[in-house]
Amino acid sequence: MDTRLVSSFFPVACVFGYLLWRIIQLLLRPYTSSLRHLRGPQSPGWLLGHVKQVYGCSEEWTETYGETFKFKGFCGSDTLFTADTRALHHVLNDATTYVIPDVQRRIISEIVGNGLPVTEGEQHRRQRRVMNPAFGPAQIRDLTGIFLQKSTELCQFWGAQFTDPGESARIDLLDGLSKMTLDVIGLAGFDYDFGCLNASSKPNELNAALHTLFLGGNNVPPLFRWLRLMYPILKRINAYKGRELREAKKVMHDIGMGVVQEKKRAVAKLGIAGVSPRRDLLTLLTRANMDPSVPENQRLSDEEILAQVPTFLLAGHETTSNATAWALYALSTDLAIQTKLREECFSLSTSDPTMDELNSLPFLESVVRESLRLHPPVESAARTATRDDIIPLGKPCIDARGRAQDHLRVEKGVSIHIPILAVNRSKAIWGEDALKFRPDRWNDVPETAQKVPGSWANTMTFLGGTRSCIGFRFTIIEIKALLFTLMRTFEFELAVPMDDVQRQTTTLLQRPVLRSAADKGSQLPMLVKYVQRT
Repeated sequence: MDTRLVSSFFPVACVFGYLLWRIIQLLLRPYTSSLRHLRGPQSPGWLLGHVKQVYGCSEEWTETYGETFKFKGFCGSDTLFTADTRALHHVLNDATTYVIPDVQRRIISEIVGNGLPVTEGEQHRRQRRVMNPAFGPAQIRDLTGIFLQKSTELCQFWGAQFTDPGESARIDLLDGLSKMTLDVIGLAGFDYDFGCLNASSKPNELNAALHTLFLGGNNVPPLFRWLRLMYPILKRINAYKGRELREAKKVMHDIGMGVVQEKKRAVAKLGIAGVSPRRDLLTLLTRANMDPSVPENQRLSDEEILAQVPTFLLAGHETTSNATAWALYALSTDLAIQTKLREECFSLSTSDPTMDELNSLPFLESVVRESLRLHPPVESAARTATRDDIIPLGKPCIDARGRAQDHLRVEKGVSIHIPILAVNRSKAIWGEDALKFRPDRWNDVPETAQKVPGSWANTMTFLGGTRSCIGFRFTIIEIKALLFTLMRTFEFELAVPMDDVQRQTTTLLQRPVLRSAADKGSQLPMLVKYVQRT
């Protein structure tokens, strides 16, 4: 036989053999999966499984199948769904065995690059160790003035939309909140003034890039979006705004690197021990990274510091604006609670409170806790097992054979779905009124909530374990500053029927949209009027 023919045939045979092996694996997967005996919803199709249903069905599924069951992912793969607090504690506190899945890492890295949310192992621990000082209570205390200043500017921004100050104005809250939180994270994050709330300012290059990164992928067909994430080679296809996303990333990189270099020069000039008038997070991070007490091999490179900039922007911008929008939505559904909160805010004699004064308002604390419990900005998270493991259950689950299981065997490669929303709204944890906005529940927290492995307020909102949200204090104080200022200035009433407002998960975040105008994207229209006090 011609050796040239053999040499040309061999690679083709290898590729064919590999594809055949993968197809056989996929076909046999349902019969060999370690989760095959668990109950779960009927798969609507082999290719996509429950990929389209998983966002929005978690509460319904837990009502039907209990806290622990399986659902189908791509190509018939089994995914473990568990709202069992003991199981979640086990998974979240073992960051070596349970890591972020490749697909989710690609989703996040498409937006924020290779920052803290997507790193693993020693790299993650090193980044977090250097970043921790920038997010401590003392640092957030220094940023409270920025939160209040921009909250006041938001009131002025909305006030300009009134035709008659004595009447109500219909205002889309999400638009103004998004501008305000972007201004805040610009100043508090890296001393950059976006000027979004300034009507006379022109849109800048970085603002446009951020809009493309955060919202540009929403028009991409879901199937193509998932395939592109599973098979990165498809990103080379310029369809579906791929080119725009790459250009936006380049803008972010170029501007961000300039900011990082400027911070390094400023810190070097002043000295590590010097007192800088700049208290933004990036300056604090740079100073902590340049501290002589930090070993050289533990320091972050310029690229690693740069990777945290879009992380700051995502966490401090979109997350906070949506969380505050949902808080105002909840307050608009119960005017008695809104009035009670307003009176407490007026109990302080100042319009410019310190962080400690904001934290001294108990009902404001309860409102923020209840809103973030009921409306967490992120609906779910995921982990993948890097090795075979046994997951203990606090409450035995009944499998498809009718047998009670007090632990689950998971094999390497199994995905675990962490249902933040389902845990936060669990009737087994919070009682029969778990779906009701009731801030007073925080006066007597159920004993069952003490077992929730979250890092804040017995909820999963900021996750838990070694990968919990590092910036939770920043978010909480910013929301408190916003609500404090807004309650003292405006009254809020929904401009549409309550059932017209629904959740839509886009780019990982839960955003409010209207059933009657879903094609118009995220919005939250309210009837807003000035507070009248005698």
